Amino acid sequence: MSPEAVFSLASTIVLPQWVLMIVAPRWFVTQWLMNSYLIPVCLAVIYVIYLFRGGPVDFGAFGTLAGVKQLFSKGGDGVMLAGWVHYLAFDLVAGTVVVRDAQAKAIPHWLLILPLFFCFMLGPVGLLLYWLIRTVRTRTVK
Repeated sequence: MSPEAVFSLASTIVLPQWVLMIVAPRWFVTQWLMNSYLIPVCLAVIYVIYLFRGGPVDFGAFGTLAGVKQLFSKGGDGVMLAGWVHYLAFDLVAGTVVVRDAQAKAIPHWLLILPLFFCFMLGPVGLLLYWLIRTVRTRTVK
């Protein structure tokens, strides 16, 4: 498959779990997807394939901003695809953590809609928004 086709596939396979976490978070299929990590694991396989496809990775380059910039600028489509898949996988894991934690803490699901949207679009922003909601909803008055 071309990197463009894999990009489309990876971007598409995350959508069902995101939609289910928003509209049917307690449905057994949603729970199974969240507990199995099936989609992030599939993305991890794609990540490994495309990350190492161009040869060995210079792990030393991760130590500086200039090194990371060089990895992306000289790595070509495979490295860019790996980077995108990395975001997709970890944003989905962050969204899963948000849903699980909210369920464990009995935070109403309607409060998760915005954080989940932001986890999907801008991962850390959604996690931060959820953390703020969680902090307010779970604080105890002494």
